[in-house]
Amino acid sequence: MHSFLIRLIINAAALAITAWLLPGITIAEGSLASVLLIALIFGLVNALVKPVIVILSCPLLILTLGLFYLVVNGLMLLLTDALAGGRFEVDGIWWAILGGLVMGIVGGMLESLLGADEEDQPPKALPPGS
Repeated sequence: MHSFLIRLIINAAALAITAWLLPGITIAEGSLASVLLIALIFGLVNALVKPVIVILSCPLLILTLGLFYLVVNGLMLLLTDALAGGRFEVDGIWWAILGGLVMGIVGGMLESLLGADEEDQPPKALPPGS
């Protein structure tokens, strides 16, 4: 549960920073509850829909050497826009692709700052003789 809350906060911060940086992505209500709700929707979309899209688009991912993954991230932002009920707006696929790129960079930086990426790694073995 602790990891879920940290990831929710990281997604919320990444969404807020992305909306602040890019004029094509807006959050209608600037309230914390609204940003957290959008981050929850985005997290659910990434957990449930994104793996299916990645599997279905595997030939395109291979053909483009992974660059199509940027489009997949953009599509997840557009789907979040559709499900957020007017709280979150993305002005087209190009803003969504750029927003997915910015969110990935910001989210990665926040994960490493907060140590959330270390939770996914297996524990290190003790050195011999310990």
